[in-house]
Amino acid sequence: MILAIDVGNTNIVIGCCDSKENKVLFTERLSTSHSATVLEYAISFKNVLELYGIDPKDVEGGMISSVVPSATLAIKQAVAKLTGKNMLVVGPGIKTGLVIQMENPKQLGSDLVVGAVAAIAKYKAPMVIFDLGTATTAAVINENNTYIGGMIMPGVNVSLNSLTNSTSQLPKISLEAPKKLIGGNTVECMTSGIFYSTAASLDGIADRIEEEMGQPVTVIATGGLASTIVPFCRRDIIINDDLLLEGLMILYGKNHTK
Repeated sequence: MILAIDVGNTNIVIGCCDSKENKVLFTERLSTSHSATVLEYAISFKNVLELYGIDPKDVEGGMISSVVPSATLAIKQAVAKLTGKNMLVVGPGIKTGLVIQMENPKQLGSDLVVGAVAAIAKYKAPMVIFDLGTATTAAVINENNTYIGGMIMPGVNVSLNSLTNSTSQLPKISLEAPKKLIGGNTVECMTSGIFYSTAASLDGIADRIEEEMGQPVTVIATGGLASTIVPFCRRDIIINDDLLLEGLMILYGKNHTK
């Protein structure tokens, strides 16, 4: 089994992949901590594996993608303590096979690289990949499977927190799906506003990308909030919650040595 860990600003997504059947066995989310110790991370990962009846010693290796440098080393050491195996980290020296046509390819986040690798392997290009996490990102792949650029926008919770923190009378609300478009009270108006504005943003950006590229694109959505927001979109958008874990499994296959 291969351990795949994607470290985001808000959550750590952890999953186990069956290397023989080439599939993700499970996906779980933990809160990202900038101050957790190696032991604390090891205990958290051990609990997740035990929940699914997996012996840490059965893990043959794994791959980490991280946009939180302060947590990367601790997580890598935690996995080594737990499994006795060394984890590969997406970054310099890792073979991806991805052609990046940007001014400075080294600035591209590892999560965007991993998602693009998985999407190219699974879906038809050209495509746009939305990742709805702390930030909402759009990665654009042309018909030649080349990463040509994208967008970075405030995420759903970032926008919502900014709204409540910058106003005196708006309350903090939970992300529960709105029952109707036009809200009848303050909470309903806020809920409808955040859901439908995000959904309309995804639809509109995909439309404009198609206009600029001059051809239809496949649209994929991943990230912790994809399944929450995409049902409110008008476009046909593929939801793949396991996209980054699938990408990590592909990259592990390209880089590990027996």
